[in-house]
Amino acid sequence: MKIRNFFLPTLREDPAEAETVSHKLLLRGGFIRKVASGIYNFLPIGLRTLKKIENIVRAEMNKAGALEIIMPLVQPAELWMETGRWQAYGKELLRFKDRKNHDFCLGPTHEEVITDLVRGEVKSYRDLPLILYQIAPKFRDEMRPRFGLMRAREFIMKDAYSFDANVEGLERSYQLMYETYHRIFEACGLNFKAVEAHTGAIGGDVSHEFMVLAETGEDTLANCEACGYASNVELTPAISGEKYPTEPRKPLEKVHTPNKKTARDVAEFLGLPLAKISKTLIYITEDGEAIAVVLRGDHELNEVKFEKALSGRSFRPATDEEIFSLTGAHPGSLGPRGLSIKVFVDQALKDFPNFVIGANEDDYHFLNANLGDTFDPHLIADLRKAKEGDLCPKCGNPLQFIKGIEVGHIFKLGTKYSSAMRATFLDRDGKEKPFIMGCYGIGVSRIISAAIEQNHDEKGIIFPWQIAPFHIGLISLTKERENHQEIYDHLSEDWEVLWDDRDERPGVKFNDMDLVGIPVQVILGKNLQERGEVEIKIRKTGERLQVSKENLKDSIENIEKALCQSS
Repeated sequence: MKIRNFFLPTLREDPAEAETVSHKLLLRGGFIRKVASGIYNFLPIGLRTLKKIENIVRAEMNKAGALEIIMPLVQPAELWMETGRWQAYGKELLRFKDRKNHDFCLGPTHEEVITDLVRGEVKSYRDLPLILYQIAPKFRDEMRPRFGLMRAREFIMKDAYSFDANVEGLERSYQLMYETYHRIFEACGLNFKAVEAHTGAIGGDVSHEFMVLAETGEDTLANCEACGYASNVELTPAISGEKYPTEPRKPLEKVHTPNKKTARDVAEFLGLPLAKISKTLIYITEDGEAIAVVLRGDHELNEVKFEKALSGRSFRPATDEEIFSLTGAHPGSLGPRGLSIKVFVDQALKDFPNFVIGANEDDYHFLNANLGDTFDPHLIADLRKAKEGDLCPKCGNPLQFIKGIEVGHIFKLGTKYSSAMRATFLDRDGKEKPFIMGCYGIGVSRIISAAIEQNHDEKGIIFPWQIAPFHIGLISLTKERENHQEIYDHLSEDWEVLWDDRDERPGVKFNDMDLVGIPVQVILGKNLQERGEVEIKIRKTGERLQVSKENLKDSIENIEKALCQSS
């Protein structure tokens, strides 16, 4: 492809709207253009990379025996009402009415549609197992779409669904997809990790996320180098290796703490470590129940763990007015003693002697609080976020924390959707049973952003060979074209080549090739005319090689092998 004939509107400056590296480079490199908040056009070079990823995903899914279909983006409300998600999903579900006043939504996911399809067509255990998948647009009306393709409202997703006759079959399907996902992300040239994860709005009992490791990732992962355990921090058990000092329980003492609104303020005022100060948070559940949560001042509430403690009920922070009505005090002076509502306590306070609590009176706290003496909680549980230095739940070694970008998520759904939608089959014993389901998603368009976050420098993108829009960037620095055309035709027999044949300054050409991240640049300058040599530049390393025209293909083949092995 000649740049003269290609639509490649590159930008020299970072767009003001872009925050992350990938968002800036995708806009600057002419990969995408914004249509509306969280909605983008894919330009030719962006579509080439998207299709590369789609083809890798499709090849591996087909190899695993999954069958490709296409389901509609527009979905009728009736299906979502069967599962209860029409009311429960939230505002991310974009709902609308058609001209006949029927309710529809734009699909953020397709569990209801696929379950409806299979319940109408599959009647016997003989037709199982079955794995169906699609690569298609999804729409989630994100409240704060940001970071370009990383958190868009409309995006391309591969979603697959497995149907089995029993739990053992689901285990096999899940493991098959787990292994397939490893092959997909390896084939994309990504550095990634599979971690245990929260099932979230999709539901089910077990799930794993596939995370591209990058310092700019939104998610924090707990990783144990000793045994290989890994999980999203929202699911990581908080196991401290800290040993509390043995000290006698002291009498409760009320102290004045004027205008101290945070645990840190109180700690500094009293001259105590932050760990000695507890904080009490008040939440209201979806059914109106008020719950107090007590943690150490240096710990943070893990909302996923708290939701599990609430048996899956959603919750929100109480307002200042609600807090005052429940406690008689304002935030900053709250404590668990004497409350008429349920009190949940993080397990880190279980054996912690003589800690500080709010007195439920503005500007006052109690010293020397102890569980069982000062107050009796309704529940003691692991409610905090794990942090650096906490111990691995499998082997007891210290955990390390790294950042990641979620690009894939797999779930064991069980009968969550099939039971709700009465999707059943006749088993070999002649009895009607619900399908045992699994769900497997990959953010195809998000992979582009994740790959860039992991592979870039100050000049631009450094695409892995496997998903680069073109393999070779051919740069003409002289006006002699016959020889250049011959080389272009020769290289195009084996690789995808973008030929910069414009009448532009060399610096402009080099900058554009670096910006869009093509792995290998072949530079045609005076040496080609004088000595029959061309220059090769490897984008990833910056290494430059002078090779003869005759050895050009062999040299690029060796570079390709090295780049694919290193990614």
